[in-house]
Amino acid sequence: MDKGKKKHILSPHRLKLHEIIFEADTPLGKLFDVLLLISIIASVVVVMLESVASIKAEYGNILFVAEWTFTILFSIEYLLRLYSIGHPMLYARSFYGIVDLVSILPTFLSLIFPGSQYFITIRLLRMLRVFRVLKFVQYLGEANQLAEAMRASKRKIIVFLFTVVILVIIVGSLMYVIEGEENGFTNIPRSIYWAIVTLTTVGYGDISPQTPVGQVLASILMITGYGIIAVPTGIVTSELVKGKKEIISTQSCPSCATEGHDHDAKHCKYCGEEL
Repeated sequence: MDKGKKKHILSPHRLKLHEIIFEADTPLGKLFDVLLLISIIASVVVVMLESVASIKAEYGNILFVAEWTFTILFSIEYLLRLYSIGHPMLYARSFYGIVDLVSILPTFLSLIFPGSQYFITIRLLRMLRVFRVLKFVQYLGEANQLAEAMRASKRKIIVFLFTVVILVIIVGSLMYVIEGEENGFTNIPRSIYWAIVTLTTVGYGDISPQTPVGQVLASILMITGYGIIAVPTGIVTSELVKGKKEIISTQSCPSCATEGHDHDAKHCKYCGEEL
């Protein structure tokens, strides 16, 4: 444990609250998580239904009340999560802590910015907890392995993307000169947009080359696109092959609420507190 960090000893009722909210090993803990997941799905369904004009016209008031009810419940749950751990700010800055906070903000922001409540769909990220609730520990291990491979591939992918950006700028500029405004390539940014759409093999068809030279260049870019798409996959796959498979537990640290510890860990590898 870091010398600068103070050891937090939680009171029995805070430990009990932590066990219910963060753990799924007890009947109460599992019940809490299952109800939470159902509430998340229900709240997102409410927002989706509210976006349908005919349903909103008939059930608008009911949906409004339901939306605020879920938001208030999730707000209370977020505060209880902070209260039940030794280092609240560590949890608040963690991935799940940020997701939990961001998932309750849209409803409050809708009071100032109408329509922002539709961003509530971000609550679906909280569904990632289903792996812990249903004891799919192996999936947690695979998720960690994939995340580690992505981090290890970061520099290579940045270089790759930088090269792609240079390529589409050059090709877009060439197409602007070759095709000109009369064929829809009205400026270089619009031509670069065409190059990106073509390189990624999306092909919207809103702009297309009309001259023989432009069509040859487009054909080369399309073929290049097929080869380029496979590059990031190969980079990440190579890191996955190098990676070591972890055996982890679903236990949550009572101090910082972090998960993903080794199955035989005695102390939290993030804050040093005893598990």
